[in-house]
Amino acid sequence: MKLCMRSLALASGILWGGMFFVVGLMNLLGGHYGAHLLDFATSIYPGYGGPAGFGSVLVVTLYGLIDGAVGGAIFAWLYNRFQKSSM
Repeated sequence: MKLCMRSLALASGILWGGMFFVVGLMNLLGGHYGAHLLDFATSIYPGYGGPAGFGSVLVVTLYGLIDGAVGGAIFAWLYNRFQKSSM
């Protein structure tokens, strides 16, 4: 069975970016929710300085969408590559 690279990239990007969006909004509304995750995001995504407002939530969401899509595409490519070699 072969994985569709585009579909997995899209699904991964939506899930990873959506997670950052929800956690970022919850942090804005509830104080310290997901603070460690957002601190981690500041260390890996250049230009994201932490939960300072809705604009920063959008920035980390965009980074998450791109990062998740690239990760999903790489996963699908590797899976398909190894699937071919095991047949």
